[in-house]
Amino acid sequence: MTQPEIHAVSFSANGRTYRAEARPLVAICIDGCSDEYLNAALAQQRMPHLARMSASGYRGVVRGALPSFTNVNNCAIVTGTPPSATGIGGNYILDPDTGEEVMTNSSRFLRNDTILAAAAEAGRRVCMVTAKDKLRELLSKNLRGIAFSAEKAHEATRDIHGIDDVLSLVGPTPSIYSAEASLYTLRAGVALIEAGRGDFLYLSLTDYMQHKFAPDAPESLDFYAAMDVEIGRMLGLGAVVAATADHGMNAKCQADGSANVVFLESELNQQFGSGFYVICPITDPYVVHHGALGSAVTVYLPAGADPGAVARWILQRPGIAEVHDRQTAASKLELPTDRIGDLFVLAGRDVVIGRTPEHHDLSKLEGSLRSHGGRYEEMVPLLLSEPLNETYYRKASGDPRNFDLFDFLCNGRVA
Repeated sequence: MTQPEIHAVSFSANGRTYRAEARPLVAICIDGCSDEYLNAALAQQRMPHLARMSASGYRGVVRGALPSFTNVNNCAIVTGTPPSATGIGGNYILDPDTGEEVMTNSSRFLRNDTILAAAAEAGRRVCMVTAKDKLRELLSKNLRGIAFSAEKAHEATRDIHGIDDVLSLVGPTPSIYSAEASLYTLRAGVALIEAGRGDFLYLSLTDYMQHKFAPDAPESLDFYAAMDVEIGRMLGLGAVVAATADHGMNAKCQADGSANVVFLESELNQQFGSGFYVICPITDPYVVHHGALGSAVTVYLPAGADPGAVARWILQRPGIAEVHDRQTAASKLELPTDRIGDLFVLAGRDVVIGRTPEHHDLSKLEGSLRSHGGRYEEMVPLLLSEPLNETYYRKASGDPRNFDLFDFLCNGRVA
C-alpha cells in the first residue's frame, strides 16, 4: 500500500512553536513508569530497542507536575504547560462552580488548548490513543483527528472518535485491569502508522502493572519487554519516538504489608471539631489500582479555623512531608488556585493520605498497595530515539519537565 505523504509543518500552542518534520512523530506517556522500571528491564536485557535509544538517542530524568497524578500530568503533557495553566490539579476536585465533587474527565475542565489540536489544524494526521477512557474525551479537546481508548475500543465510531474499525485494525478490546490495555495502545499506534492514518501520535498507557508489581518482578520485566517490541516496530516504520511518564510509583505499606494510611479527615475532625473536608485528587474509576489513596490531598477548612495552626498540626503528623496554604501551593506547586482547598498536603515516600476509614474500600485492592501523588513520584524518565541538539542538551541538564515532551520531540533533535 502506498503511504500518504507526510508534510513538515510548524505550528504554535500556548506560546510555544513546534516544528514537526515530514516523518511519523510519536509521543508516549508510560503511565506510572519510574526510572527503576527501565533500569530493571535494561539490567535483565529485556529492552534492546530502548537500550539502543539510550545509546544513540537520549535518556534522562525530568520533573513531572504535582500532584503526581494521571489527569494532571497528561493534561500538562498535551498542552506543554503546568496545572496552573491547564486548570487540572487532580483527577478529582471540588468544582468551584457547583460545589460538587467531580472527576475531571471532561474537556470542559481543560482551560487551554492542546498541541494535538494545533498539529491537526496545521495539517498533520493526529491520532491519540489512551488506555484509560477517562482521558480520551479530556485530552481530545477541539481535536480534528482520531481519538479512542483501548478500554472502549469496541465503542469507537467515526463521528465521535474519528475511526470505526478499531477492532479489525488492532484486535478485541482488552481488560483495563491488565498489561494488555497498555500493549493494545502501543499496537494501535503501530497499526495507525502502518495504515497511513496517523503521522503525529500521542499514546497514553495505564499504570495497572506498576500499581500491582515492583520493578524487578517477573511480571514487570515481561511487560516492559513486550512494550519494547512495539516501540521497536514504530522505530522500524521510520518514526521518531519520545517517551516520558506522568508519575512514578512506590510501595505504600507498613512492615506487615498493610496499607500505610493517614486518614486525615478523621484525624482533623477529632482534633479540631467537625467541618473539615478532605478531597483525594487521585480518585478515579479505577479503584482496583489504588483504592482512591494517594500521597497528596487538598483540605477545606470550616469557618473560623486557624489555617496556620491547622497546617502546623498536620505537618507534625507522622508520614506527612509538606503542608502548603492555597496561595503557596498555587505559586510553588503551579496549581490552579480555585480548584484546590485551603491547604494542600503531601505525604512521605511510603505513605498515602485518605479521608476516613469508611470512605476507602481497601478490599478492592489486588495485593499490597502501590501508589503515587507526592514528591517521591515526581521524577520520571525522558527518552528520545535520536540525539539532542546542543540547545536542548543544555536544557536537559537544567530542570526539564515531562510536559516538555513534545518540545523535545519536535524541536530538540539534531537536524
